[in-house]
Amino acid sequence: MNRKMRRFRQLLDDGQNVEILKKNTNGTLALIDDEGFPYALPISYVFDDENRKIYFHSARAGHKIDAIRSNPNASFAIVDQDEIIPEKFTTCFKSVICFGTIQIVKDQSEIIAALDMLAQKYSPNVSSILRKEEINGSLKRVAVLEFDIQKMSGKQAIELTK
Repeated sequence: MNRKMRRFRQLLDDGQNVEILKKNTNGTLALIDDEGFPYALPISYVFDDENRKIYFHSARAGHKIDAIRSNPNASFAIVDQDEIIPEKFTTCFKSVICFGTIQIVKDQSEIIAALDMLAQKYSPNVSSILRKEEINGSLKRVAVLEFDIQKMSGKQAIELTK
C-alpha cells in the first residue's frame, strides 16, 4: 500500500483524485474472501469528502459480507476515463485507487446518514420525505459498508500530462 508510483509524472494530485471520486457512480471493490481468494465486484458508492470515507449499501448477507468479516483490508478502483487510441496502440485513461479498511456500520444514525447521501446522489430529484420513507423502509434488509480511505493514488495516461 505504501509503494511509490514508478511513473510519477502520471500521478494525479489529491484534488484530482477527490473530483474523480465525487463525480463517478461506480467502481470495483476488491476484497479477500473468507477462503483467501481475491473477490472484486462492481458497486455503486457515495464519497463523503468531509470524512474521507466511501459508503456502499449491500444485502445483509452474502459473499461480500463474509469477505469483510473475514478480512477488513480492501481497495476500491474507479476508472474515470478510458479511451482507446488504436492507431497509437495505447489507451488514454484516468483512474483512482483507494486503499484502506472496510467495515459494516452498526450505528443507526450513521446508517441513515449514509443511505441519505446515497439517495441524494442517485435520486437527486426525489423529495426528502420520499427519501426518508424509502430509507426507513429498507433499514431491516440493508447493510451499510464504510470504507476508511488510508491512501489514494490516481494515475493518468502520459498523453494527458502534456
